[in-house]
Amino acid sequence: MSDIQIVEQREVLGKEFRMYGDVDSPLFKADDVATWIEHSNVSVMLNSVDESEKQLITIGTISNVYTAWFLTEDGLYEVLMQSRKPIAKEFKKQVKEILRTIRKHGIYATDNVIAQVLENPDFGIKLLSQLKEEREKNKQLSTQVEQDKPKVVFADSVATSKTSILIGDLAKLIKQNGYDIGQNRLFEWLRENRYLIKSGSSRNMPTQKAMEMVLFEVKESTVNNPDGSIRVTKTTKVTGKGQIYFVNLFKNQEQLPA
Repeated sequence: MSDIQIVEQREVLGKEFRMYGDVDSPLFKADDVATWIEHSNVSVMLNSVDESEKQLITIGTISNVYTAWFLTEDGLYEVLMQSRKPIAKEFKKQVKEILRTIRKHGIYATDNVIAQVLENPDFGIKLLSQLKEEREKNKQLSTQVEQDKPKVVFADSVATSKTSILIGDLAKLIKQNGYDIGQNRLFEWLRENRYLIKSGSSRNMPTQKAMEMVLFEVKESTVNNPDGSIRVTKTTKVTGKGQIYFVNLFKNQEQLPA
């Protein structure tokens, strides 16, 4: 799991420009780049650069973990150079200028802005105050990311796990995360809220809604009866995605269905 952050964000040539990582080794989200140059196929664009010029990074929050492709600085320049769109050449010039200025001064400012700072000290003070405020916000965001890391690691490991658990084990997991509930009460809650079927031969089997959400899977096993016949049993188990879903649901008690 990566805590990759946006280090520069502004409008460039009418497009939303975002730079991630750090100034020395910047990264650019492939989806963003495709939008800048109006490329219709991100996969084709990514295939046009070397493996060393792109990175697949896992990012997100405890409730939304996903992977995204990023281009390195060299990868970005390669894509822009290959593009036949008129905006690509100008975009490359703008990106190089932004990086050059930040690497030299620590912030990006056009010649016009620098001239205004020199001519109007009040403008410079206002600009620096805005910069200080923005950096403070980024610092607070970084602190929050550090605090959330254990939760995100849990989500990442569970989401990619191939091991499903019993509902009784889910009750224990929910209890470990601060909501006191036992196996029987959890079964009842799942039935009442239409995650499990309430009655009949399919009692405690997942509902269609729950299966479409990939919250459960049904494990079948065979049992040899004393008379020699074979009986098939079905057990409802909670998927990795389901574990994250229900733990989050019970941690945020105000979001629980009635």
